Amino acid sequence: MKKQVIVALALSFSLYTFAQKKEVKTLEKAVKSEKFAEANGLISKLEPMVSSMDDKLKAKYYLNKAKALYANGKIQPQNINAALESLTKAESVYGTEVNQMRKMAEQALLQKANSAYTAQNYAAASLGFATLYKVVPSDTSYMYYAAQSALQAKDYDAALSYFETLKEVGYTGEEMQYFATSKISGEEELLDESTRDKYVKLGTHLKPTQRKSESKEAEVVKMIALLYIQKGENDKALKAINEARAKNPDDANLIVSEANIYLKLKQEEKASGLFKEALTKDPNNANLLYNIGVLAMNSDKLEDAKMYFEKALGVDSTYINAALNLSTLNLNQGNALNKKMNALGTSNADFKKYDILKADKNAFFEKGALVLENFLSKNPDTNSIDVLSQLKNIYSALGKSDKAKAIKAKLATLGVN
Repeated sequence: MKKQVIVALALSFSLYTFAQKKEVKTLEKAVKSEKFAEANGLISKLEPMVSSMDDKLKAKYYLNKAKALYANGKIQPQNINAALESLTKAESVYGTEVNQMRKMAEQALLQKANSAYTAQNYAAASLGFATLYKVVPSDTSYMYYAAQSALQAKDYDAALSYFETLKEVGYTGEEMQYFATSKISGEEELLDESTRDKYVKLGTHLKPTQRKSESKEAEVVKMIALLYIQKGENDKALKAINEARAKNPDDANLIVSEANIYLKLKQEEKASGLFKEALTKDPNNANLLYNIGVLAMNSDKLEDAKMYFEKALGVDSTYINAALNLSTLNLNQGNALNKKMNALGTSNADFKKYDILKADKNAFFEKGALVLENFLSKNPDTNSIDVLSQLKNIYSALGKSDKAKAIKAKLATLGVN
């Protein structure tokens, strides 16, 4: 009798295993036929049986479950984690097929994410790139694109989460870039490695070289800090930047990022000090010189402001805003004399004082005009409406009507009345 029970149990187990195999086979057929709704129904039926399956059958089940959820690229966002988990569980037996499926999923998801971004559907693009990072966690650039897309979508909570992930994984965005100089243009061109080598071999390019792209670590930390500031969490913002600076004390970009945080906090003196510190690391940075000049200007440190704007133009003669601000400093000093002029009476002595003050005012205006004239002489092709309009107004104030008319005519060609 005991033997009969054992035989009966063995037969029952054999029939149960057979049934499992049959159900998994049916699932496999449904997936191959792209009957994904039917396949998902079978998954619900099979799920309670998984624990009793042998390893090989489990792997087949999970592979087909992943395929059913993926649905040839029509996967729903809520199913992504389950599909990825299923692929991982099938990998030990179906490694080659799992890798192929991951690559297929990556290509399809990348196309969708790129299309969404091009169409300015940044929320969808952000979700797409974040999903890609789950599919290919070794490619951290997908998380960077997710963060940038979230910023565009103004989904700042998601952006902060993505940037925090980038910080945790030590993302730098550095990659090897390949260059060669074109014999035709004489310009160095950025190419992929194989194309560069091909062009050099053909003789159309020379001086092949390679170098790493600039690290995005400072940008990531800066965005974390700025997003915390937006949330009103200033302490967390400063903590983020200080941690980064502790690791990279000589990184001028990080110092600038901290300075920008203090600007957001309206602590301009602190920001100015940090910009000056960054300048010691990067003394020929026109943007740093300009920013220090602006902060000096805001603090009525006019001579300091002039010095920094002049230095910025010395480094970059095309720096329009530096030229405009340097000119404006002179105009402001001239206009500051109006109060004294208006306070004078009608006596002969007052008339003489008025004439002296007016001459001083005009001298400041002449200096303001000279700044812009020098800028235009060095940049004859510039069509900056701001520069031309300011120069026209100075000429008008000085009574130089012919020069004012000439500038007005040029502005007219640019569509300005």
